[in-house]
Amino acid sequence: MSRIAQCFATLKQQQRGAFIPYVEAGDPDYATALAILKAMPTVGADLIEIGMPFSDPMADGPTVQMAANRALKAGATMKKTLQMVSDFRTENQHTPIILMGYVNPIEHYGYERFCQDAAQAGVDGLIIVDMPPEEMDNIQTYAKQNHIDIIHLVAPTTSPERLKMILKDASGFIYYVSIAGVTGTKTATYDDLKKAIPHLRAVSNLPIAIGFGLSTPEQTANAVKIADGAVVASALLKTLASTLDENNRPTQDTVSKVINHTKLLAQGTHSVVKQ
Repeated sequence: MSRIAQCFATLKQQQRGAFIPYVEAGDPDYATALAILKAMPTVGADLIEIGMPFSDPMADGPTVQMAANRALKAGATMKKTLQMVSDFRTENQHTPIILMGYVNPIEHYGYERFCQDAAQAGVDGLIIVDMPPEEMDNIQTYAKQNHIDIIHLVAPTTSPERLKMILKDASGFIYYVSIAGVTGTKTATYDDLKKAIPHLRAVSNLPIAIGFGLSTPEQTANAVKIADGAVVASALLKTLASTLDENNRPTQDTVSKVINHTKLLAQGTHSVVKQ
């Protein structure tokens, strides 16, 4: 059983939803991002998404874009992103790691070599935001060979026919983009989520995590009342950005404030006892 499947199975036994925080690789520098990554499981992160910095994102709102730009200016590369996962795995072998990013840098790296290196580093899942399902064959074989789940995004605008096509080869979990728009700009209502998630349950048995628009403990709690996990990115990156100095360098508060915020969001998520 993969680390992702094992994590969701354990949470189901515990009647809890998954809290999935996001950290941008190399933001604001490698050492700070690694310190945040290593500390997240200690305050309640069940799985962790790591953003692969990219200069031309399509789905990221301004907060994630600024995080990626800070990381790139600090020297972030794909190899350093994988190195960050390797360094994390020296201390943590059980928390699933999902890389989230765009196809251009992966294609440049080489699909086969990327999957081999990602698996060796300790990556469990991959979200390629701008790769349509029709082109997933470019990487699907190499991902399967290296036991990496390809996690698909679905949105409120996804038609029932396309939903079936997207999810037929999905693995790991389903990432439900709760809003029609970019990350961190607005929030879906509880009623919106209650209407949407049953449609996904009808076509897939995979766990469902809700992201794009969650920023408070109350919102993550509402998400796991309906789905199986809650993803938070922009809210944590805003906290990180608020601690930086005028040159976007970390201060003594950077790691502690991000981790304290992570803890509050995890507590909100885990406050829900699932039936």
